[in-house]
Amino acid sequence: MVVHVQERNPSTDLVTFGETMALFAARRTGPLRFARDFDLGVGGAESNVAIGVARLGHAATWVGRVGADEFGDLIRTTLMGEGVSTHAILDPGAPTGLMIKGRRTADLIDVRYYRRDSAGSRLSAADLDPELIRSARVLHVSAITPALSASAREAVRHAMTVARAAGVTVSLDVNYRRALWTPEEAGAWLREVAGDVDVLFATEAEGRLIADVEGAEELAKALAGMGPRHVLLKFGARGAMELSGGVVRRAEPYRVTEVDSVGAGDAFAAGWLADWLAGADPERRLATACAAGAFAVTSQGDWESLPRRTDLALLHSPTDGVNR
Repeated sequence: MVVHVQERNPSTDLVTFGETMALFAARRTGPLRFARDFDLGVGGAESNVAIGVARLGHAATWVGRVGADEFGDLIRTTLMGEGVSTHAILDPGAPTGLMIKGRRTADLIDVRYYRRDSAGSRLSAADLDPELIRSARVLHVSAITPALSASAREAVRHAMTVARAAGVTVSLDVNYRRALWTPEEAGAWLREVAGDVDVLFATEAEGRLIADVEGAEELAKALAGMGPRHVLLKFGARGAMELSGGVVRRAEPYRVTEVDSVGAGDAFAAGWLADWLAGADPERRLATACAAGAFAVTSQGDWESLPRRTDLALLHSPTDGVNR
């Protein structure tokens, strides 16, 4: 029997949903077959964003299916420990998905997913509480979820429809995963939903899944022409750009030592959304997004180094490496 377990506040600033997995990260650099020791944690694009938004001072809620197993319990307790309200559906008929992360070389992360027929892939529209979505200020989704299954795809469309009817801002991170669907499949779905999106996050390559346009500014304008009021393009080590209100703004990256780049895009989205919720001006929210992304890459793990408000000033600290 499926069990719904809710640990949440009566209201929320941001609601998001998707698959969060148990994460095994190899401690040894080299082929995974030689790994003997792993760190156990959790990771998922949407829950990463929820944690990031919560750390920056806003109420965030994550909804998802997990197995009725130890890994499902780990996900629930981890998110609650980070101040994220949860609505977890415990599915005894399917296991919690797994993510295995290795470091093939000092500069190359090797990530493998074991999520076919997982509990998270069985997410459906029936798992979503329409009142929870209507009560939020932002619904955040990623294009990972619709690639998991037909029922998960239907859940995303249902949630977006509910949010739009209630006047809730809809945020979408493209977050393309080639292991889940082809560029053609992803592009077709993204073009189908673009008109229902208010905030769109993408890398340049991800943006071109939707609009085959060269040049970053031209690409952003083409994407905005499909419906989004805010288009955020991420350039990695080259910073980021926002197009909103017809104005293009650029932000330089923060210079940090990169340890693990997985989760940087989720951190960027969390930083931007947190400052949007706080009513910050466009320059400030773009700067905070870049700062959050910079923090995310400075340690192992998908979300562990996401910043709190008091951390943001550390990127402007003296360069002797000592915080006194």
